[in-house]
Amino acid sequence: MSKDAVRLGGMALANGVLVHGPRHWACAVRTDEGELKIASGEKRMKAVDAGSRFTRAPLRVAEIFAIFPEVRRKLPEASLPFQRPRVAATMVGSMVAVRALRRTRLSPVTQESLAALLALGPAVIALRGTALAEYHGAEHISIGSYEHGEPRTREHERCGSHMIGPLLVTTAAGSALASRAPKSIRPLARAGAAVGAVAAAVEVFSWMVANDKHPLARALARPGHELQQRLVTAEPSPEQLEVAEAALAECLRLESGDGGGDGQAEEAPPT
Repeated sequence: MSKDAVRLGGMALANGVLVHGPRHWACAVRTDEGELKIASGEKRMKAVDAGSRFTRAPLRVAEIFAIFPEVRRKLPEASLPFQRPRVAATMVGSMVAVRALRRTRLSPVTQESLAALLALGPAVIALRGTALAEYHGAEHISIGSYEHGEPRTREHERCGSHMIGPLLVTTAAGSALASRAPKSIRPLARAGAAVGAVAAAVEVFSWMVANDKHPLARALARPGHELQQRLVTAEPSPEQLEVAEAALAECLRLESGDGGGDGQAEEAPPT
């Protein structure tokens, strides 16, 4: 990644791409009529302003969810992944399966590891074989090409799929510690361990990105690599890549300080 590049994140939508930087976000979608629409704004919650790195990790997750209401308000045409009935049904099924899993006689470590894998179900169902997977690929290509200053593939080293390896490890470790707590406070200990596991996984993930040649980093990234190649990304069309590039350009415009306009949805000019 170029040292002058703005650190960006992104999310694929069923009909577009959301790109966010340290302080701003931008979303571009392709409507059913073929129009390219863009909306943007300033983040209400900013993890970059967190005083402690331990609070910064969960805030990175929370700030993304805080963007969604703004996206829906400014760009009603945006189709968020979890709005689809099939994804919602998978989320409910995943929660039911996890509850049943916790009533088994499996060890706490095994239970939590399997629960973490079950939690992947909605994401895989949402992405596999749909335009969402193609927009996911477009998001990776546009952001990766910007960050590295050269054309990139649809796999990105900071994709959330690379969190799977670290999360499995930290979840198992947190569950093992929580299982040793007195029975009366064990549910609270498990809840605290779950939050701690996410925070720790984010820190491990950051280390993996900074040390991508390390054998351990490569091993932890392997599950995410396989998911990106086989399930959760696909080659985008030129039209889909155009949508991702529009979201990227708008986000970079705001991050550079050129914050003119109110960020309301507007039709992009012809390219």
